[in-house]
Amino acid sequence: MEENNVFTGKTKEEAVAEGLKTLGLTEDQAEITVLEEGKKGILGFGSVKAKVKVCKKATDGERASAFIDGLMKILKIPAFSDVVSDGDKIEIEVKTTNTSAVIGRRGEVLDAIQCIAGAVANIGRDEYRRVVVDCEGYRAQREEKLKAVALAKAAKAVERKKRVAMEPMSPYERRVVHSVLASNEDVTTISEGKEPMRRVVIIPKDELPYERREKRGGRQFNRDKRFEGERKPGDRREGRRFEGRRERGDRGDRRERPERPARSSAPRGKKQIFLGTFLGNSGAGQEEGAERDDKE
Repeated sequence: MEENNVFTGKTKEEAVAEGLKTLGLTEDQAEITVLEEGKKGILGFGSVKAKVKVCKKATDGERASAFIDGLMKILKIPAFSDVVSDGDKIEIEVKTTNTSAVIGRRGEVLDAIQCIAGAVANIGRDEYRRVVVDCEGYRAQREEKLKAVALAKAAKAVERKKRVAMEPMSPYERRVVHSVLASNEDVTTISEGKEPMRRVVIIPKDELPYERREKRGGRQFNRDKRFEGERKPGDRREGRRFEGRRERGDRGDRRERPERPARSSAPRGKKQIFLGTFLGNSGAGQEEGAERDDKE
């Protein structure tokens, strides 16, 4: 009995065998779901036939494509996916009228979709299969641009004989750069940093050793060679600035400073008047105040 890939038999094994024979599949190629276990009954009464559903097992690429279609519906993006290749490398093409929403800035959204689709495709597998998700030919355009940038950076590293670091990239884009420069005999490439800031570093074969220099006051400073005329600790009496001061007899030599005049004991006007008044010497304060008014 066949109805929507549902098969029955006296036992579960008999129903599965009937389904595989009808669909022309092997057990490894089929996805089997047991809907009802069979019962023998007593003396032929009360027996129930087993019921199973047999379907062709979806390939890794088809499962990943079905996931992408469901994700597009959740994101409300009008798009559908198609499995282009399901060999050693799974290639899926996403077709949409809103490419910017699927690709994102520098392919960030497309890379995220590819990462999750790869995880879905490798469920239950011992060996990892690589999954590449593309949209409207974006991968090919991006690869051409990365190749041009990688070759230019490699030429710059060889010319300066110093390593050059590229901008942070996704694992897929770093792989493209490594493959482009793999045949270049003048440079080698490595990846440094942690995700998402991991980047490719291009190292020339004749790289110059790194020289560490300290900077002080905006100028390069060498500990072994001091600037000419710079004063060292302990040479205070031998410096040119201090010798010049002693020769001129200015503020540099404290022994030749003129003595300060002694402070005058003369009264200081109204402040003295106030003080005298406060102490009760009001008469003296009035006389001194009158003399001062006459002079003014």
